[in-house]
Amino acid sequence: MTTRPHLSNATARRIFLDRHALLEAPAGPSKGDALHMLIDRLGFVQIDSVNTVARAHDMILFSRRQGYRPKHLAPLLERDRTLFEHWTHDAAAIPAAYFPHWKHRFARDRTRLQGRWTNWQGPGFEAKFEEILRQISDHGPVCSADVGAGEERSNGGWWEWHPSKTALEYLWRTGALSVTRRQGFRKFYDLTERVLPDHCLTPCPTTAESIDWACNAALDRLGFATSGELAAFWALVTPDAAKTWCAQAVARGDLIEVDIDMADGHKPRVHFARPDLPATKVGEPLQRVRILSPFDPALRDRKRAERLFGFHYRIEIFVPEPQRRFGYYVFPVLEGDRLIGRIDMKCDRSCGQLQVRAFWPEGRAPGKGRTTRLLSELNRVARMTGCGDVIFAVDWMRPPV
Repeated sequence: MTTRPHLSNATARRIFLDRHALLEAPAGPSKGDALHMLIDRLGFVQIDSVNTVARAHDMILFSRRQGYRPKHLAPLLERDRTLFEHWTHDAAAIPAAYFPHWKHRFARDRTRLQGRWTNWQGPGFEAKFEEILRQISDHGPVCSADVGAGEERSNGGWWEWHPSKTALEYLWRTGALSVTRRQGFRKFYDLTERVLPDHCLTPCPTTAESIDWACNAALDRLGFATSGELAAFWALVTPDAAKTWCAQAVARGDLIEVDIDMADGHKPRVHFARPDLPATKVGEPLQRVRILSPFDPALRDRKRAERLFGFHYRIEIFVPEPQRRFGYYVFPVLEGDRLIGRIDMKCDRSCGQLQVRAFWPEGRAPGKGRTTRLLSELNRVARMTGCGDVIFAVDWMRPPV
């Protein structure tokens, strides 16, 4: 019986962080082509509206390039068109070269979303498709406030959409429209053929070609993965399709199965990897503290983060008060190749302060060196957000978790 190759937990963590650009120093150019290369390396960057400290995409990019500033991303999306905005597991900025592979998702979503949204909003939004497309074709980009004149608007929240708003989102989700720019966090939509360059629009990969691309591209960015993790990476491939792809790749010798030690020390978990992965050499992690976005791609899969790093993390915004242990919205803190705690902080832009409410160390209280590194990172985050001062609550340093 052939013994599977084996990776220790420490080696696996470092390979994983290296693939996520979190093992190296966060130095180097941080805009233009260099920023595009970083996003391509990650695969995508999640876009989120929560702005407790900074937008999710800005936190993700800053943690990897200290020179990054929020103004650096928009030109790639809105001028150079080297990125497009659409969905993976959530809204994301994605390299425009990958757009052809989203065509299968558009086709899949046409039926799925129409049925779901009809049940949710009621029938009627489909009748708005032609009207909205004609309005945009004749008069240019629109946002949701520009469509549906005379339709009843609800104050019930983001998901209380009038029919034209629903139609606008449907046309974006199914590929007829693309986001051409944002004003604040409001999306403006135009016809896809007027947003993306021709070389991104014309290729029409087959379903099999897109499955092969998506699984290969996901594995390149994860280093090792289960078939379910490959399917979830872009949310383009079904779990069954990813499982079949892995089995066929193993049969051809393109992939191997690898045993990887988990952080809890229990039975190793089997993952798929390239045949050369067990021989991969990665450098020692820098003993530098980084504050990560809750939506960082390295932490997006909470269960994987717990298996690999021993870090049980949930966004506390979704935890009801009686069970809430930490702050309302806490940020994971990485040092080297370990997650060392979570921090509750907020930018008060009216007075130019980064306000630190609490830090919960993971496992043990931080020593002087770790505390100094954490304070240095807080000062860097404050500068990125335009805050001049870092202010600490009296009891900000909490007991270890």
